[in-house]
Amino acid sequence: MLPWLLLLICAPLCEPAGIPVSDVNLETQPPGGWVMEGSKLVLICSVANATGNITYFWYRGALGSNLETKIQHSLTAEFEIVEAKSSDAEQYYCAADNGYGPVLSELVDITVRVPVSRPVLTFGDSGTQAVLGDLVELHCEALRGSPPIFYQFYHENVILGSSSAPSGGGASFNFSVTAEHSGNYFCEASNGQGAQRSEVVTLNLTGRQPDDPLRSPPRPVLQESSYLNSPDPRQLQSLYENVNVVSGDDIYSLVYHTQQEMEPAVAQHMRTHGASEVSRVSSDIYSKARKINIADMDYEDPM
Repeated sequence: MLPWLLLLICAPLCEPAGIPVSDVNLETQPPGGWVMEGSKLVLICSVANATGNITYFWYRGALGSNLETKIQHSLTAEFEIVEAKSSDAEQYYCAADNGYGPVLSELVDITVRVPVSRPVLTFGDSGTQAVLGDLVELHCEALRGSPPIFYQFYHENVILGSSSAPSGGGASFNFSVTAEHSGNYFCEASNGQGAQRSEVVTLNLTGRQPDDPLRSPPRPVLQESSYLNSPDPRQLQSLYENVNVVSGDDIYSLVYHTQQEMEPAVAQHMRTHGASEVSRVSSDIYSKARKINIADMDYEDPM
């Protein structure tokens, strides 16, 4: 047989058989599947061994929504997400095929980290006016940011306290107001992707206000007992004064009535002798003003 004929017959039979794709793997850049929002995410699909041209596929989600398809004569291929968004946080996988059937990689979780936004500092229900001795709540909250979020509270550029929000949202710090707590406050929020600082808020303090006399409870008033046999030793005793008043040629007797506290011994005397004696004494003191002749009176000139 002619040599050239032998070569034609042997050529397709003597070539080594093609090697199918094996050990398909999906890696990410940055590594670990963590990427910042707005940053580039690279999905790298690779095979351990294969011959010929290889068709690569990238899929999003466990149900396999196809993102990209490339044909390359290499053991690796890349697919880029130029600016990662929070909605890109998903599971991804890739597949490779060189004519022997596709081989799939394992699922890879992609986490998109969202930096914290500028937080807002508030003073709870008290607002920016506080009274000495009050309990004030500082509340700091970043509206955006991947958890956990760590917060620090500052008074005049000195750390007053700290708190954290493991699941996101805001955090609070409480303190009792003293005279040293007036001044400027701000807070910082961070989730490992850089810190953001709130605007400065000023807290104004006032001394504790005196009680409103209109709202103060009435003071107890000592009232005269209606009963002579009352056990209260502080009885009120009636005193009477007889005053002579000169009007022309006539003199009138006027009686003035005043009250003073009775001594306990007098109160006891009244309880012992009863109301009859008091009535008798009162009848002797009270008298009708009588008209008398000025010539019959010997009086001192009060002047």
